[in-house]
Amino acid sequence: MKRTLSIISIVASLAFAVSCNNTPAETSETNSESKAQSGAIVYFNLDTILNDYDMANDLRSVVETKVQGINEEVNRRQNKLQKDVNAFQEKVNKGLLTSSVAEVQYANLQQQDQEFQQYAAQKQQEIAEEQAVMMNQLADAIKTFIDEYNEEKGYAMIIATQGDILPAPVVTGNANLDITEDILAGLNEAYVKSKK
Repeated sequence: MKRTLSIISIVASLAFAVSCNNTPAETSETNSESKAQSGAIVYFNLDTILNDYDMANDLRSVVETKVQGINEEVNRRQNKLQKDVNAFQEKVNKGLLTSSVAEVQYANLQQQDQEFQQYAAQKQQEIAEEQAVMMNQLADAIKTFIDEYNEEKGYAMIIATQGDILPAPVVTGNANLDITEDILAGLNEAYVKSKK
């Protein structure tokens, strides 16, 4: 009787061990072959989208051109002001100006400097607005696409993750739940259609 119980417990232990060993292997094979199912929580890498999305690259190029033009104009005005200041300093150092004329020119240079500072601040504000508009356009295009995409796919939740070293909020996840490439391909396809 003891021997029968012992054999039964060994057989049961072996059956349990075999079933435990087979279950993860079968599960991992199934997971590696399947894509995220409807109702799943999936994620995409926003950094990859912003780097490889054609619309992002086009908008970035336009904004960079505008920013370069603004910066060139600011630098041109700054250089002109600096030349005027240097010329004034040289005349003062050589004693070529009377005190009253020097005071008037100094006051004029101060006024020009204040106007330049206001101009430069205004241009920096314009740059910030251009960048904000670009990001809003991208955010709207991505959000609109993902809403339509999810109507078709039916995921429970789509999470955006950012960062390479320690991405947040999804630090790691099943690669089958990463829909970055699918979203990027869809965004680029929709952008090409919208340009036509």
